[in-house]
Amino acid sequence: MQLCRLIEVLETNKVTGSQAREIAFICQDSRKVQEGCLFVAVGGTQTDGHLFIPQAVRQGASAVVYQKGCLKDELVITEFCNGTTFIEVPDSYRALALLADVWYGHPSAKMVLVGVTGTNGKTTTATLLYRMFSQLGHKCGLISTIAYYIDRDLVPATHTTPDALTINSLLDKMLKAGCTHCFMEVSSHSVVQERITGLCFAGGIFTNLTHDHLDYHKTFAAYRDAKKRFFDMLPAGAFALTNQDDRNGSVMVQNCPARSFTYACRKMADFNARVLDHSVDGMQLSIDGTEVWTSFIGMHNAYNLLAVYACAAILQQPREEMLRILSSLRTVSGRMEYVRGGDNLTAVVDYSHTPDALKNALLTLRELVRPGQELICVVGCGGNRDTTKRPQMARIADLYADLCIFTSDNPRFEDPETILDQMIAGLSPEQQNRHLRITDRRQAIRTAVKMARPGAIILVAGKGHETYQDVKGLKNHFDDKETLTEIFKTG
Repeated sequence: MQLCRLIEVLETNKVTGSQAREIAFICQDSRKVQEGCLFVAVGGTQTDGHLFIPQAVRQGASAVVYQKGCLKDELVITEFCNGTTFIEVPDSYRALALLADVWYGHPSAKMVLVGVTGTNGKTTTATLLYRMFSQLGHKCGLISTIAYYIDRDLVPATHTTPDALTINSLLDKMLKAGCTHCFMEVSSHSVVQERITGLCFAGGIFTNLTHDHLDYHKTFAAYRDAKKRFFDMLPAGAFALTNQDDRNGSVMVQNCPARSFTYACRKMADFNARVLDHSVDGMQLSIDGTEVWTSFIGMHNAYNLLAVYACAAILQQPREEMLRILSSLRTVSGRMEYVRGGDNLTAVVDYSHTPDALKNALLTLRELVRPGQELICVVGCGGNRDTTKRPQMARIADLYADLCIFTSDNPRFEDPETILDQMIAGLSPEQQNRHLRITDRRQAIRTAVKMARPGAIILVAGKGHETYQDVKGLKNHFDDKETLTEIFKTG
């Protein structure tokens, strides 16, 4: 594609060099630059792409997009401008997204793309929408924390919302595979970093908003506003579906150009649900007056299922088929997923890595505990993430569980003992004495199983679907569900 055609979408401050160059591909990773490449230098939390512009040019980049004020040495333009064109933009993240959309021929505009945002429930809602619409006979794509799917083909996931080039590449592959719909998680990071800029969404879903990612956004208001920006981006013909029971639901659609719909389990809304009965095996729901049995448990899953139903209804799917499929859907990997053991023990693996998610999981399980049974919680906190939630997580675990075992999650580049110290700092000495601290996660899970009385429920929280433990940059194999299964078998 001609460079002059590509950069028509950009808000360029200045262009140095020829615009008549032929571009072979677009790249944001300097290590992958080859001859004919358009290299887009973006900032990052670990490294700044602008530092690698000279390297990219030497590797054959035909053109370089850089952000105003971020070029470390402007002499590089003078040195290389004869062989490379330099394009200055106000925001290189935004430029990358707009270029990716053009490069792949605006794939999002050729399908029904629905984004799901919120603190908790994004993965479950997006995944269940993908499963439901697939069963309704549509070829679908999925972009989620757990996996990316192109129809039935699995692509390993790298981020909740990948970079703009990856998103558009995936959408392009989905189109070529015949997909008509795609459901994707939209993280707050992706909004702020312009990864979804240029995408044409047919609709957006808001699940809820609680404490998370303050290490990145710094304030709750900034985190909330990042979520709202997604809804502000929706076109007039799209729909905005929000949780009426969450006080931030109405905030999301203030001045939103899209058609607004609500769902709720407590207030009156466009779509309503009630939990009629529940047990360890599932719950009976009333959805808009029709009773449906589902294998999911917990109020949070009632909201997730209702959001799936509401979205399908807005997209004019047949109601009877929607309800039938809803009752057949199964738990998403690592989301309140059961492992059964001897002595009537039940272990639940859940990706409860925020205070609100942990509280919801424990409250759900607490309602299922019968007299004489106990609820045990194995929980930790990830390293290099929001530290303010660590003492909160410990207090919530202490409040709702009979026994807590505080352990390591993904320490990343932090000392796991320091993370545990910060968690336990939220407890009084008396509370600390009621619980255990076992840094080794495998040993913590084994201890929970050994100490559990017959009929106990054990929540292993924080990692969910993850099959690794991130320690000092190395991802060592570790799977909570696999570990529980092994311990239940071997003792």
